[in-house]
Amino acid sequence: MKPRLRFAPSPTGYVHIGGLRTALYNYLYARQQEGTYLLRIEDTDQTRLVEDAIEGIIKSLTWAGVMHDEGPVLNEAKDAIVEKGEFGPYIQSNRLEIYKKHALDLVESGHAYYCFCSKERLEAVREKQKAEGETPKYDGHCKTLTVEEIKIKLEAGEDHVIRLKLPTDRVIEFTDAIKGHVSVNTNDLDDQVLMKTDGFPTYHMAVVVDDHYMGITHVVRGDEWLISTPKHVYTYEAFGWEAPEFVHLPVILSHTKKKLSKREGSVAVEDFRQKGYLPEALINYIALVGWSPEDGQEIMSMSEMIEKFSFERVSKSSGVFDLDKLNWMNNHYIKNTDLDVLTELCKPYLIESGFATEKNFSERYTELKRIVEVLRERFDKLEDIKSYYTFFTRTDVEIEDDEAREIVKMEHVPEIMNLFVQKMMQSENFDADAVKGILKEIQKETGHKGKNLFMPVRVAITGQVHGPDIAIVTEILGKELTKERIEFCLAHHCS
Repeated sequence: MKPRLRFAPSPTGYVHIGGLRTALYNYLYARQQEGTYLLRIEDTDQTRLVEDAIEGIIKSLTWAGVMHDEGPVLNEAKDAIVEKGEFGPYIQSNRLEIYKKHALDLVESGHAYYCFCSKERLEAVREKQKAEGETPKYDGHCKTLTVEEIKIKLEAGEDHVIRLKLPTDRVIEFTDAIKGHVSVNTNDLDDQVLMKTDGFPTYHMAVVVDDHYMGITHVVRGDEWLISTPKHVYTYEAFGWEAPEFVHLPVILSHTKKKLSKREGSVAVEDFRQKGYLPEALINYIALVGWSPEDGQEIMSMSEMIEKFSFERVSKSSGVFDLDKLNWMNNHYIKNTDLDVLTELCKPYLIESGFATEKNFSERYTELKRIVEVLRERFDKLEDIKSYYTFFTRTDVEIEDDEAREIVKMEHVPEIMNLFVQKMMQSENFDADAVKGILKEIQKETGHKGKNLFMPVRVAITGQVHGPDIAIVTEILGKELTKERIEFCLAHHCS
C-alpha cells in the first residue's frame, strides 16, 4: 500500500508557520513515495471556530504550493467549499455519527465507560491532587458504576461524557521516526475523554477513527502530541486496528528561543504573504527549520526538496526561526524571478505607495518595471519597495551622512554637476546609456574620473553614497527632476 499522509488543522484562525512546516513535510514525503496527501479539518471544538477559517487555510496552503490530493477545496468560482476524494467527509463536524457509533462500541467492549462527574467535582479533584503534590488526572470515580446505575442516569438525561478505560499498570510502547522508542506506564496517564457532553468527539477519539478510515499510514504532527500518543496506540488496539507510523516534529522557536508565537512577531502564513515574501522562498526556508538534506544544499525548488527529503534527517531538537535568514533567501528569489512576473507581484505595493494607480498601472508599466529592476537587489520583501517612493519623487536632496557631505563639498563638484545638467538637457534620447555617455564626456573634458566623478553625481542626485545603478535611477527620474535635484544640491549642500 502506498503511503497516505494528512495535514489536519483546526479552523481556529490562520495557518501558523509551524503548521505550514507540518503540512510541507507530509506533502514532501507523500510526493516522494508516490503516495497521497490529504487535508482534513478538525473542527470538533466548536467553541474556538473562526468564520471563514477553512477558506483561509485552503488559500494559504494553495499559495504556498502545498496542494492536497483529497479534502476540502474551493470550487471554480472560489465562493464555496467542496470536497474531493473517496474517504470523506473530510470535515469532522460532518462525521459525528461515525464517532458516536465507535465510542459506543468501545463502551460495549469494555474499553470505555460513561462518566457523569460535574465540572465542579472534577475541578475539586484536581485541586486536591495538586495540593498533595500529585499529577492532576481523573480519579476513575465513574469507572465502577453498575449497569443499573448507568441506565438510571442515562434515562434521567444526566450530562455525561465517554472516557477511555486504560488498563492498570501496563506499559504502552511505540516507535517514533524522530524520537525513537517511547514507553509509558498507564498509571501515569489519564482516562481520556473520548466524547464530550455536546455530542462532539475530542481530538483523541476523532483522530484515531479518522486516520483509520482514511487509510493514513504516517501520522506526522507536532511533538506536543507525543504525550497523547500512548492513549491513541491503546485506542487502536481496543478497536483491533493497526496503528500507523508516528512522526513527531520538534517545535519551532523564535530568536529568543521561546516557542514561536504572535508575541514574538509574525507567525501567520498570511502575514508573510501580505508583506511580500515569495511562496517559493518561504517554503524553501521553512523546510530547513528542522531538516537538512544530506548534501547541505540550501536553495531548493519544491521538486528538489521532494527528491532529497527524509524523516531520518529531521532534527530531534527544536529549530530556530531566523528572520534574517528568511530575508536573505527571499532576496535571492526576488533577484532571480522573471522581471515581468516580479513587477506584477509588486503591483499592490507600487499602488499603495503612490508610484501608480490601478488606472494608470498599465500605461506606466515600462517605467514601473524599470523601478523594480533597479531596486530588486535591495529589498528583502516586496513591500520594501514602498519605502523608495520619495527616492524617486522628491525634488530636494537629503544628504544621508558625513561621508556624502564631504563628497559634494569637493572643489570640482560644481563644475562637473553644471556640465552634467547642460549635457543632459541637450540629450535627445535620455536613458541609462545616455547618462553613461555623458559621464564619459565629462571625464574626457575635465580629467575627473572614477570615484571623483561618479560619487558626486550619485550623491547630488540621490543624497546617498551607495545605492541602485545611478544611470538607471537618472533615466527613471527624467531630465527635469534630475535637474531640480542637482540645482538643489548645488545651492544647499555644495558650498
